[in-house]
Amino acid sequence: MLLLTCPCCGAEADETELQPGGAAHLKRVGPGAPDEAFESYLFHRENPRGVHFERWRHAHGCGKWFHAARCTRTLEVFGTYPAQITAPPQPIRDAIAAKHPGWAWKEGK
Repeated sequence: MLLLTCPCCGAEADETELQPGGAAHLKRVGPGAPDEAFESYLFHRENPRGVHFERWRHAHGCGKWFHAARCTRTLEVFGTYPAQITAPPQPIRDAIAAKHPGWAWKEGK
């Protein structure tokens, strides 16, 4: 079972209390964007096996959105942080790099 700590209210919640929201840190396209950009946003995304950043909502708690860094292979959670932060905090990046040598944060995912 996946357990995440909501960074907004501090409660530890299992996946039944949370609502997934897809990949975090995506550059979303808006109205008026070229068709190619919209197609790329919808259909041409990475689906990594390993380190992944996701959006979650504490649906049965405070109701706030947050981001989680975890490994899709092992379900290991490296940390959670508020959704308003545009990149993972350095302590989370350091924890990932310690477990996955050679891993590096890619800006502008």
